[in-house]
Amino acid sequence: MHVLSFVFIEFAIQHDKDAVMPNVLRCLPGPTADRGSEHYGINNEVIKSRRKSRVQGLQLTVAPFRIAQLSDIHCGSPYFDPKLMYQAVDDIVSTQPDLVVVCGDLTAEGYVQEFKEARRFLEPLDSLELVVVPGNHDAKNVGYLHFSDTFGNGEDHGKADRIVTLEASFGNGNAVRRVKLVAIDSSKPDLAEGEVGRERYPWIISQLSDSADLKILALHHHLVPVPGTGRERNTVWDAGDVLQLLVSHNCHMVLSGHKHVPHVWLLQGVLLVNSGTVSSWRLRGYSRPCYNIIEVTDESIRITLRYPGGGERVMGELDRKEMRLTTNPEHAGLFSKSVWGS
Repeated sequence: MHVLSFVFIEFAIQHDKDAVMPNVLRCLPGPTADRGSEHYGINNEVIKSRRKSRVQGLQLTVAPFRIAQLSDIHCGSPYFDPKLMYQAVDDIVSTQPDLVVVCGDLTAEGYVQEFKEARRFLEPLDSLELVVVPGNHDAKNVGYLHFSDTFGNGEDHGKADRIVTLEASFGNGNAVRRVKLVAIDSSKPDLAEGEVGRERYPWIISQLSDSADLKILALHHHLVPVPGTGRERNTVWDAGDVLQLLVSHNCHMVLSGHKHVPHVWLLQGVLLVNSGTVSSWRLRGYSRPCYNIIEVTDESIRITLRYPGGGERVMGELDRKEMRLTTNPEHAGLFSKSVWGS
Protein backbone atom coordinates (compact mmCIF):
# COMPACT_ATOMS: atom_id res chain seq x y z
CA MET A 1 0.00 0.00 0.00
CA HIS A 2 1.25 3.46 -0.90
CA VAL A 3 0.38 6.55 1.09
CA LEU A 4 1.46 10.16 1.34
CA SER A 5 4.09 11.09 3.88
CA PHE A 6 4.24 14.59 5.32
CA VAL A 7 6.87 17.15 6.24
CA PHE A 8 5.94 19.48 9.10
CA ILE A 9 7.40 22.95 9.43
CA GLU A 10 6.87 24.94 12.64
CA PHE A 11 7.15 28.72 12.69
CA ALA A 12 7.32 30.72 15.91
CA ILE A 13 4.97 33.70 15.67
CA GLN A 14 4.97 36.70 17.98
CA HIS A 15 1.51 37.48 19.28
CA ASP A 16 -0.33 39.69 21.68
CA LYS A 17 -0.69 38.11 25.10
CA ASP A 18 -4.50 38.35 24.91
CA ALA A 19 -4.78 36.77 21.47
CA VAL A 20 -4.83 33.10 20.62
CA MET A 21 -2.41 32.53 17.74
CA PRO A 22 -1.03 29.15 16.76
CA ASN A 23 2.47 28.17 15.84
CA VAL A 24 1.58 27.88 12.17
CA LEU A 25 2.01 24.34 10.94
CA ARG A 26 1.41 23.25 7.40
CA CYS A 27 1.60 19.81 5.81
CA LEU A 28 3.58 19.57 2.61
CA PRO A 29 3.23 16.48 0.42
CA GLY A 30 6.31 14.33 0.47
CA PRO A 31 7.29 11.31 -1.57
CA THR A 32 5.16 8.21 -1.36
CA ALA A 33 6.66 5.24 0.43
CA ASP A 34 5.82 1.66 1.19
CA ARG A 35 4.30 1.37 4.65
CA GLY A 36 6.45 -0.87 6.77
CA SER A 37 8.94 -0.80 9.62
CA GLU A 38 11.04 1.81 7.79
CA HIS A 39 8.11 3.87 6.49
CA TYR A 40 8.68 6.78 8.83
CA GLY A 41 12.38 7.12 8.08
CA ILE A 42 13.23 7.26 11.79
CA ASN A 43 15.02 4.51 13.65
CA ASN A 44 13.58 3.15 16.89
CA GLU A 45 16.08 4.97 19.09
CA VAL A 46 15.13 8.32 17.59
CA ILE A 47 11.43 7.52 17.87
CA LYS A 48 11.83 6.70 21.56
CA SER A 49 13.54 9.97 22.30
CA ARG A 50 11.47 12.90 23.53
CA ARG A 51 11.94 16.36 22.09
CA LYS A 52 12.68 18.57 25.08
CA SER A 53 13.90 21.79 23.52
CA ARG A 54 13.59 23.85 20.38
CA VAL A 55 15.32 26.83 18.85
CA GLN A 56 13.43 30.08 18.35
CA GLY A 57 15.85 32.37 16.55
CA LEU A 58 18.98 32.19 18.70
CA GLN A 59 17.17 31.48 21.95
CA LEU A 60 16.92 27.91 23.25
CA THR A 61 13.65 27.34 25.10
CA VAL A 62 12.12 24.36 26.85
CA ALA A 63 9.48 22.67 24.70
CA PRO A 64 6.01 22.17 26.14
CA PHE A 65 4.74 18.80 27.27
CA ARG A 66 2.81 17.61 24.22
CA ILE A 67 -0.18 15.29 24.20
CA ALA A 68 -1.80 13.87 21.07
CA GLN A 69 -5.46 13.15 21.85
CA LEU A 70 -7.51 11.18 19.34
CA SER A 71 -10.72 9.22 19.50
CA ASP A 72 -13.61 7.66 17.63
CA ILE A 73 -11.61 5.80 15.00
CA HIS A 74 -14.51 3.40 14.23
CA CYS A 75 -12.78 0.68 12.25
CA GLY A 76 -15.43 -1.42 10.51
CA SER A 77 -17.87 1.45 10.02
CA PRO A 78 -18.91 2.42 6.47
CA TYR A 79 -17.90 5.96 7.45
CA PHE A 80 -14.35 4.93 8.42
CA ASP A 81 -11.67 6.39 6.13
CA PRO A 82 -8.31 4.56 6.34
CA LYS A 83 -6.55 7.39 4.51
CA LEU A 84 -7.43 9.79 7.33
CA MET A 85 -6.06 7.36 9.89
CA TYR A 86 -2.79 6.83 7.99
CA GLN A 87 -2.34 10.59 7.70
CA ALA A 88 -3.07 11.20 11.39
CA VAL A 89 -0.60 8.53 12.50
CA ASP A 90 2.07 9.92 10.15
CA ASP A 91 1.54 13.37 11.64
CA ILE A 92 1.72 12.12 15.23
CA VAL A 93 4.90 10.14 14.59
CA SER A 94 6.49 13.24 13.04
CA THR A 95 5.37 15.44 15.94
CA GLN A 96 6.84 13.08 18.57
CA PRO A 97 4.48 13.98 21.44
CA ASP A 98 5.35 12.99 24.99
CA LEU A 99 2.03 11.16 25.38
CA VAL A 100 -0.61 9.75 23.01
CA VAL A 101 -4.10 9.15 24.42
CA VAL A 102 -6.75 7.30 22.42
CA CYS A 103 -10.12 8.04 24.03
CA GLY A 104 -12.13 5.07 22.83
CA ASP A 105 -14.42 3.85 20.05
CA LEU A 106 -11.72 2.13 18.09
CA THR A 107 -14.36 -0.08 16.49
CA ALA A 108 -17.88 0.10 15.09
CA GLU A 109 -19.41 -3.04 16.62
CA GLY A 110 -16.77 -4.50 18.93
CA TYR A 111 -15.91 -7.42 16.64
CA VAL A 112 -12.51 -9.06 16.81
CA GLN A 113 -11.51 -8.20 13.23
CA GLU A 114 -12.25 -4.53 13.93
CA PHE A 115 -9.94 -4.54 16.94
CA LYS A 116 -7.21 -6.20 14.87
CA GLU A 117 -7.57 -3.52 12.21
CA ALA A 118 -7.40 -0.74 14.81
CA ARG A 119 -4.31 -2.34 16.32
CA ARG A 120 -2.56 -2.35 12.96
CA PHE A 121 -3.27 1.33 12.46
CA LEU A 122 -1.97 2.24 15.94
CA GLU A 123 1.12 0.02 15.81
CA PRO A 124 3.48 2.80 14.57
CA LEU A 125 2.69 4.68 17.80
CA ASP A 126 4.01 1.89 20.03
CA SER A 127 7.39 3.56 20.36
CA LEU A 128 5.66 6.56 21.91
CA GLU A 129 3.93 6.60 25.31
CA LEU A 130 0.57 5.24 24.13
CA VAL A 131 -2.55 4.84 26.30
CA VAL A 132 -5.79 3.39 24.90
CA VAL A 133 -9.17 3.21 26.66
CA PRO A 134 -12.35 1.62 25.24
CA GLY A 135 -15.54 3.40 24.23
CA ASN A 136 -19.15 2.31 24.11
CA HIS A 137 -18.80 0.83 20.62
CA ASP A 138 -15.87 -1.28 21.85
CA ALA A 139 -18.10 -2.83 24.52
CA LYS A 140 -20.71 -4.01 22.02
CA ASN A 141 -21.12 -7.73 21.35
CA VAL A 142 -18.88 -8.64 24.32
CA GLY A 143 -16.18 -6.60 22.61
CA TYR A 144 -14.56 -5.74 25.94
CA LEU A 145 -13.00 -9.23 25.83
CA HIS A 146 -11.38 -8.50 22.47
CA PHE A 147 -10.22 -5.10 23.74
CA SER A 148 -8.35 -6.81 26.60
CA ASP A 149 -6.90 -9.40 24.22
CA THR A 150 -5.70 -6.66 21.88
CA PHE A 151 -4.58 -3.88 24.22
CA GLY A 152 -4.05 -5.71 27.52
CA ASN A 153 -5.84 -5.88 30.84
CA GLY A 154 -6.46 -2.86 33.03
CA GLU A 155 -5.00 -2.03 36.41
CA ASP A 156 -7.99 -2.99 38.54
CA HIS A 157 -11.75 -3.60 38.81
CA GLY A 158 -11.89 -6.00 35.87
CA LYS A 159 -12.01 -3.05 33.46
CA ALA A 160 -9.50 -1.36 31.17
CA ASP A 161 -8.30 1.31 33.61
CA ARG A 162 -4.73 2.52 33.12
CA ILE A 163 -2.21 4.58 35.10
CA VAL A 164 0.79 6.33 33.54
CA THR A 165 3.33 8.44 35.40
CA LEU A 166 5.90 10.44 33.43
CA GLU A 167 8.64 12.92 34.16
CA ALA A 168 9.35 15.69 31.68
CA SER A 169 11.23 18.99 31.61
CA PHE A 170 8.68 21.59 30.62
CA GLY A 171 8.84 23.97 33.57
CA ASN A 172 10.73 27.18 34.20
CA GLY A 173 14.48 26.73 34.43
CA ASN A 174 14.26 23.32 32.77
CA ALA A 175 12.75 21.90 35.95
CA VAL A 176 11.52 18.32 35.91
CA ARG A 177 7.75 18.04 36.18
CA ARG A 178 5.75 14.97 37.17
CA VAL A 179 2.74 14.06 35.02
CA LYS A 180 0.11 11.53 36.10
CA LEU A 181 -2.57 10.15 33.81
CA VAL A 182 -5.50 8.15 35.19
CA ALA A 183 -7.33 6.51 32.27
CA ILE A 184 -10.79 5.15 33.04
CA ASP A 185 -12.95 2.63 31.19
CA SER A 186 -16.37 4.33 31.22
CA SER A 187 -18.07 1.84 28.88
CA LYS A 188 -21.10 -0.32 29.67
CA PRO A 189 -21.79 -3.43 27.55
CA ASP A 190 -24.19 -2.69 24.67
CA LEU A 191 -25.10 0.77 26.00
CA ALA A 192 -24.29 4.19 24.56
CA GLU A 193 -24.25 5.72 28.04
CA GLY A 194 -21.20 5.62 30.28
CA GLU A 195 -20.45 5.31 33.98
CA VAL A 196 -17.39 5.55 36.19
CA GLY A 197 -19.03 3.90 39.21
CA ARG A 198 -18.79 4.73 42.91
CA GLU A 199 -16.88 1.50 43.59
CA ARG A 200 -13.94 3.03 41.74
CA TYR A 201 -13.98 6.41 43.48
CA PRO A 202 -11.57 5.41 46.29
CA TRP A 203 -9.08 4.10 43.72
CA ILE A 204 -9.31 7.27 41.60
CA ILE A 205 -8.92 9.43 44.72
CA SER A 206 -5.81 7.50 45.73
CA GLN A 207 -4.29 8.10 42.30
CA LEU A 208 -5.15 11.81 42.19
CA SER A 209 -3.90 12.28 45.75
CA ASP A 210 -0.42 11.38 44.53
CA SER A 211 1.91 14.33 44.12
CA ALA A 212 2.07 15.49 40.48
CA ASP A 213 2.49 18.78 38.63
CA LEU A 214 -0.05 17.79 35.99
CA LYS A 215 -2.97 15.46 36.78
CA ILE A 216 -5.06 14.16 33.90
CA LEU A 217 -8.14 11.97 33.75
CA ALA A 218 -8.96 10.28 30.42
CA LEU A 219 -12.15 8.45 29.51
CA HIS A 220 -14.35 7.97 26.46
CA HIS A 221 -17.58 9.63 27.57
CA HIS A 222 -17.87 13.37 28.08
CA LEU A 223 -18.67 14.73 31.54
CA VAL A 224 -20.29 17.96 30.33
CA PRO A 225 -22.62 18.39 27.31
CA VAL A 226 -20.93 19.40 24.05
CA PRO A 227 -22.52 22.17 21.92
CA GLY A 228 -23.86 21.16 18.54
CA THR A 229 -24.52 17.53 19.46
CA GLY A 230 -28.29 17.57 19.86
CA ARG A 231 -30.33 16.39 22.81
CA GLU A 232 -28.08 15.21 25.63
CA ARG A 233 -28.79 11.64 26.60
CA ASN A 234 -25.53 9.77 27.11
CA THR A 235 -23.06 11.63 29.29
CA VAL A 236 -21.53 9.69 32.16
CA TRP A 237 -24.38 8.67 34.47
CA ASP A 238 -22.48 9.79 37.55
CA ALA A 239 -20.89 12.85 35.91
CA GLY A 240 -21.77 15.19 38.79
CA ASP A 241 -20.08 13.03 41.40
CA VAL A 242 -17.04 12.51 39.18
CA LEU A 243 -16.68 16.24 38.54
CA GLN A 244 -16.85 16.97 42.27
CA LEU A 245 -14.20 14.33 42.88
CA LEU A 246 -11.91 15.88 40.24
CA VAL A 247 -12.34 19.42 41.58
CA SER A 248 -11.75 18.28 45.17
CA HIS A 249 -8.51 16.50 44.27
CA ASN A 250 -7.00 19.13 41.99
CA CYS A 251 -7.26 17.33 38.67
CA HIS A 252 -6.05 19.73 36.00
CA MET A 253 -7.48 18.27 32.82
CA VAL A 254 -10.00 15.72 31.50
CA LEU A 255 -9.66 14.17 28.04
CA SER A 256 -12.69 12.57 26.37
CA GLY A 257 -14.34 11.85 23.02
CA HIS A 258 -17.64 10.16 22.09
CA LYS A 259 -19.61 12.99 20.46
CA HIS A 260 -17.42 13.46 17.34
CA VAL A 261 -17.30 17.21 18.03
CA PRO A 262 -14.22 18.92 19.53
CA HIS A 263 -14.78 21.35 22.36
CA VAL A 264 -13.16 22.77 25.48
CA TRP A 265 -14.71 23.90 28.78
CA LEU A 266 -13.18 25.30 31.98
CA LEU A 267 -15.15 24.22 35.04
CA GLN A 268 -13.94 25.20 38.52
CA GLY A 269 -10.32 24.94 37.50
CA VAL A 270 -10.65 21.69 35.53
CA LEU A 271 -10.02 21.93 31.78
CA LEU A 272 -12.40 19.59 29.92
CA VAL A 273 -11.08 18.77 26.45
CA ASN A 274 -13.23 16.84 23.99
CA SER A 275 -11.78 15.49 20.76
CA GLY A 276 -13.61 14.98 17.48
CA THR A 277 -13.49 11.87 15.35
CA VAL A 278 -10.08 11.35 13.78
CA SER A 279 -11.00 9.03 10.92
CA SER A 280 -14.77 8.89 10.43
CA TRP A 281 -17.03 10.91 8.15
CA ARG A 282 -19.90 10.57 10.62
CA LEU A 283 -19.86 14.28 11.36
CA ARG A 284 -22.18 17.02 12.60
CA GLY A 285 -22.62 20.28 10.74
CA TYR A 286 -19.46 21.59 9.09
CA SER A 287 -17.05 19.93 11.49
CA ARG A 288 -14.17 17.95 10.01
CA PRO A 289 -12.25 14.83 11.05
CA CYS A 290 -9.60 15.98 13.49
CA TYR A 291 -7.62 15.26 16.62
CA ASN A 292 -6.06 17.44 19.33
CA ILE A 293 -2.51 18.46 20.07
CA ILE A 294 -2.30 19.77 23.65
CA GLU A 295 0.77 21.76 24.70
CA VAL A 296 1.35 22.26 28.42
CA THR A 297 3.75 24.64 30.15
CA ASP A 298 3.75 26.16 33.61
CA GLU A 299 2.07 29.24 32.13
CA SER A 300 -0.49 27.83 29.72
CA ILE A 301 -2.32 24.91 28.13
CA ARG A 302 -3.00 25.30 24.41
CA ILE A 303 -5.36 23.00 22.50
CA THR A 304 -4.96 22.84 18.73
CA LEU A 305 -7.16 20.95 16.29
CA ARG A 306 -5.21 19.15 13.62
CA TYR A 307 -6.82 17.87 10.45
CA PRO A 308 -5.37 14.63 9.05
CA GLY A 309 -3.55 15.45 5.85
CA GLY A 310 -3.13 19.16 6.40
CA GLY A 311 -3.83 22.26 8.44
CA GLU A 312 -4.64 23.12 12.02
CA ARG A 313 -6.71 25.56 14.07
CA VAL A 314 -6.24 26.66 17.69
CA MET A 315 -9.33 25.77 19.71
CA GLY A 316 -8.40 27.51 22.95
CA GLU A 317 -5.67 28.46 25.40
CA LEU A 318 -5.77 28.44 29.18
CA ASP A 319 -3.77 30.97 31.15
CA ARG A 320 -2.77 28.81 34.11
CA LYS A 321 -1.80 31.78 36.28
CA GLU A 322 -5.05 33.68 35.83
CA MET A 323 -7.12 30.51 35.19
CA ARG A 324 -8.71 32.22 32.21
CA LEU A 325 -9.70 30.26 29.12
CA THR A 326 -9.59 32.10 25.79
CA THR A 327 -11.34 30.27 22.97
CA ASN A 328 -11.00 30.82 19.26
CA PRO A 329 -14.12 32.65 17.96
CA GLU A 330 -13.83 30.71 14.71
CA HIS A 331 -14.49 27.51 16.63
CA ALA A 332 -17.90 28.90 17.57
CA GLY A 333 -18.62 28.93 13.84
CA LEU A 334 -19.13 25.18 13.79
CA PHE A 335 -22.30 25.68 11.79
CA SER A 336 -20.85 28.27 9.39
CA LYS A 337 -19.65 26.87 6.11
CA SER A 338 -17.79 30.09 5.36
CA VAL A 339 -15.66 29.58 8.47
CA TRP A 340 -15.06 25.85 8.31
CA GLY A 341 -14.84 25.38 4.58
CA SER A 342 -16.31 22.74 2.36
